[in-house]
Amino acid sequence: MRMPTDAGPLSGVRVVDVTTSYAGPTAAMYLADLGATVIKVERPGGGDEARSWGPPFVDGASVWFASANRNKRSFVLDLRSDQGRDVLLRLLDTADVFLQNMNPAKLTRMGIDGETLCARNPKLIYCAISGYGLDGPDSGLPGYDLVAQARSGLMSVTGEKGRSPQRVSTALSDVVTGMCAAIAINAALVRQRASGTGEIIDVSLLDTDLALMAPRIAAYQAGDSEPAPSGGTDSVLGVYQPFVAADRSIVVAIGNNGMWRRFCAAVGLPELAADPALADNAGRREQRDRIIDAVAARLVTRPAAEWLETLGAAGVPAALVQTLSEVVKDPQVVARRALLPVPGSADSMFTVHSPFRLKSVAEPRNERFPELGADTTTVLAELGYSDEDMARLAEAGVVFDGGRPKGRKAAS
Repeated sequence: MRMPTDAGPLSGVRVVDVTTSYAGPTAAMYLADLGATVIKVERPGGGDEARSWGPPFVDGASVWFASANRNKRSFVLDLRSDQGRDVLLRLLDTADVFLQNMNPAKLTRMGIDGETLCARNPKLIYCAISGYGLDGPDSGLPGYDLVAQARSGLMSVTGEKGRSPQRVSTALSDVVTGMCAAIAINAALVRQRASGTGEIIDVSLLDTDLALMAPRIAAYQAGDSEPAPSGGTDSVLGVYQPFVAADRSIVVAIGNNGMWRRFCAAVGLPELAADPALADNAGRREQRDRIIDAVAARLVTRPAAEWLETLGAAGVPAALVQTLSEVVKDPQVVARRALLPVPGSADSMFTVHSPFRLKSVAEPRNERFPELGADTTTVLAELGYSDEDMARLAEAGVVFDGGRPKGRKAAS
């Protein structure tokens, strides 16, 4: 039977997500994009700390938070209390997947570590997202994107030549860690559906950034010199870097020998193509400085648009180094509907389409990020709590409906 176009392949999968910040919420959002029901469990008071990340804010809402939390339900629950943990356990009894990014010692103390929960619910897929992993001497340390980029060596190769190392200026570790978690969870779901078996998944920011550094680490371990910031000019390929045209910067990527010859013909450097010392990539790497000087002197003589047309006709990969104001208007970006307007924002907030498209899903799932606690009452009702039960929990400060505390003051 063909799946309805409005239901993703994870339709029917129930995900409980207690993660905060960006990596865990990104993983949960991708699962939601694929059709899963994601219940975002948030602390009383402020909820996910990313709700306060800004500016910019639109109508009081953080755009950073919005960018990683579409297609979810918000359930406010005080996990510090015994009653709150009891509610969580009852919720997890209904779940297929549980995502958390808490300190391992805290998890054990609260009785929501992987071994305990999977013993209670053997089909549960338990995904721990952390800075350094569940074991090792630094497993208890907090982790953030910046720290992972530094410790993995990623920063050591990023930046201008001769200058200090730089962070890749986006939430790279967080986003890719979220992708890695989503991959592992989907694999575990395949087995869960076949055998009813759960899993404990361990994903960390450091391991993710080490994976991003895999080719550089492999080259270094094989005897290549230790890399340093180079302005992106030290690729394994001889010509694979930015150049300054007459009006702005472009990048050129020459991936094979045929492309090299076409490039030389297109830019008017036939003597380089004819030089047997430059016929293969090893030779071009050995004489990279000579090549780059010649190419740079040639490319600076004409505007970027002319070079892109010329190189495109020659089948040589090249592109403008675009600013975000250009990216959001890029014809390919627009044609792919890569930017999703947040419902109810009057097109003042956008999120980015997940990096996959499914033919069976004609329209991407694009529900507005949830207001804090907006779905608390609904989730409790689904778990079988009566109106009286819910009133008692609210009065005790264990749950909050719509972010408005009932009973004692919300925790900060």
